[in-house]
Amino acid sequence: MTIESALYCARSPPLYLFAEPMTPDTLTIQPARVPNAARMPIWIRQNLGNDALYGKTGEAVHGNRLHTVCEEARCPNRGECWSRGTATFMLLGDTCTRACGFCSVKTGKPAWFDADEPRRVAEAVMALHLQYIVLTSVNRDDLSDGGAGIFADTLKQLRVRDARIGVEYLTPDFRACQDEAVATITGTLASLPAGARRDLVWGHNVETVPRLYKTARKGSQYARSLSLLDKAAQQPGVEAKSALMLGLGETRAEVMAVLQDLRDAGVMRVSLGQYLRPSLDNLPVVEYIHPDVFAEYENAARTLGFAWVKAGPLVRSSYYAEEIQAQTIQTGLTKDKHA
Repeated sequence: MTIESALYCARSPPLYLFAEPMTPDTLTIQPARVPNAARMPIWIRQNLGNDALYGKTGEAVHGNRLHTVCEEARCPNRGECWSRGTATFMLLGDTCTRACGFCSVKTGKPAWFDADEPRRVAEAVMALHLQYIVLTSVNRDDLSDGGAGIFADTLKQLRVRDARIGVEYLTPDFRACQDEAVATITGTLASLPAGARRDLVWGHNVETVPRLYKTARKGSQYARSLSLLDKAAQQPGVEAKSALMLGLGETRAEVMAVLQDLRDAGVMRVSLGQYLRPSLDNLPVVEYIHPDVFAEYENAARTLGFAWVKAGPLVRSSYYAEEIQAQTIQTGLTKDKHA
């Protein structure tokens, strides 16, 4: 799934004994249910949410029988975001066809498909009076289009109702159908009614460094993720975005190499956040990254040429994503994406 799914309510687990010390190297061979490297530090604090908008957001979601990554992936920012009247809607059900080691979304054979879901999502968004919306999904390798049609239909439903609404995708990698998925989504953009926005932020998260894919992202490939981002970045009106979660045992050199790969693929927006363990069945935290280190990564990313960067312990892909809309409106989409 995605970094949004990694989430991270990270309770400090009881101490379990295991054979080898936990290091970046042994992480790739150790099973789940080993302890985190340390207790959660003081700089990680979660807003539980008590604003009136929190309840209204929940009503709009549950009243339309929808899923959000905020709930399914146990995001630590749900209280804060729902209290601001924002949510990230998760399309195509709550069952993923892959089993990423960091993710709390359930894995299995999905039986759920609802062609009416795009309409219900659009109605929930209108009820919340949102100006910017993030759409994500589980992996649906069982579908011939990987779910691209639902993403496209939801975009259309939203902009038919509000021609100026900002839309951001956080998609899977469309493993067997990348070209077809890109064609479906860009075709929908081009066919929107006159006066509707024809821009889109297309996010897909590489999540971690290539060395840790075998354990953290089973069923995914680093090169495939870069390929999708490169294809998205080349489309008219589309700006590519990605994200990394830190604390799984990666090195600074590996993180910097991934950031360079993303820029080479044309990605202009990036976020970096702390991996927090959703449950004892997920991968342990190897390291809690200090906020000062996140600040260093943010500065390094800007030096590489990213136009929009967020980095911090609780940063997630869609955290304060509406800020992207303000920047896009003020500065326009970057023309030379492969600079």
